[in-house]
Amino acid sequence: MKWNERMLLLIALLGLLYLAGCSSKNITSEPKEQVIKEEPEEISASYYPAPFTGEQLTEKLENRPILATVNNHPLARPQSGIADADLIYEFLAEGEVTRYLALFHSKIPDQIGPIRSARDYFVKLAEGMDVFYLAHGYSPDAKKLLDNRIVDHVNGMQYDGSLFERSPERKAPHNSYISSDHIAQAFEITNASEKISKMPVFSFLNPEESDKIGDIASSIIVSYSKNSNFISTYQYDEQTNRYYRSVNGIDTVDKLNERRVELANIIVMEMDHRMVDQEGRLAIDLHSGGKALLFHEGIAKTIEWENMDGFLTPLEQGLPVKLTAGKTWVHIVPSLSGPTTSVTYTP
Repeated sequence: MKWNERMLLLIALLGLLYLAGCSSKNITSEPKEQVIKEEPEEISASYYPAPFTGEQLTEKLENRPILATVNNHPLARPQSGIADADLIYEFLAEGEVTRYLALFHSKIPDQIGPIRSARDYFVKLAEGMDVFYLAHGYSPDAKKLLDNRIVDHVNGMQYDGSLFERSPERKAPHNSYISSDHIAQAFEITNASEKISKMPVFSFLNPEESDKIGDIASSIIVSYSKNSNFISTYQYDEQTNRYYRSVNGIDTVDKLNERRVELANIIVMEMDHRMVDQEGRLAIDLHSGGKALLFHEGIAKTIEWENMDGFLTPLEQGLPVKLTAGKTWVHIVPSLSGPTTSVTYTP
């Protein structure tokens, strides 16, 4: 190959190498595409207040409340399921004996009882709230109301040994119980609606709110008579902001799990009581409204109550009083400071 041909070839090779270098340089110098990772959007959880406790829940409660007559004879204690009741109303039955109307909505326990007999004012309260009512037995006036089906219900008189089961641990009439499975069957048997239809107009403090306006009340005693078996004592625990109940020095616990009943509010409502027969049965005025006392947040305050669309509603200056979110015990008494019933409290 001639010299000038070799030079041309060398120049051509150098040119190719230069072009290759530039091409490589251009490729590596191009900025890489920046990948931006999108952060997932924060989804704020929705909360729904429980109608009877004001506690914030992640799911809306649409099930129908259950109202059960629970035996409160000393031989019936401790009762089953009461630690899960949203509300417990304590009424006089006959004489000095009281009974509970336990309302279950946020949770239906595995077992409730001992179940006891109905009174007409129990049935009327159940009717006003449009709940599903459970009892075992009835007074004559209560039977008339139940026979007229003014409220959806099942009664142990018709379902003893089937829906209502007898516990061998106790003697009748202190041994009738109903399970959550049998409650579900009761809805089917009676073809009753399982959806809540009426909502209470209760009002509750927000989590960041507190109510300290009132008399300091760390210890509360509610007496239905001089019989110590029906005198309730409540002690306030500032750390938990809850009240714990005892009778005769014995803590009120749930037989199912020995859990103490924890209460956010204690309400005492004064209602007219009138004896209607020789058995000592009563007529109780659920409709006229009247005086009441509220204990919560470690304080006591005088309030009123009204029957608002079937619900016994605590009021302050004509508006639903703000309760502490949580469970409530309501005492129905003939008088707030009478010869037989009384309410006292101390700091």
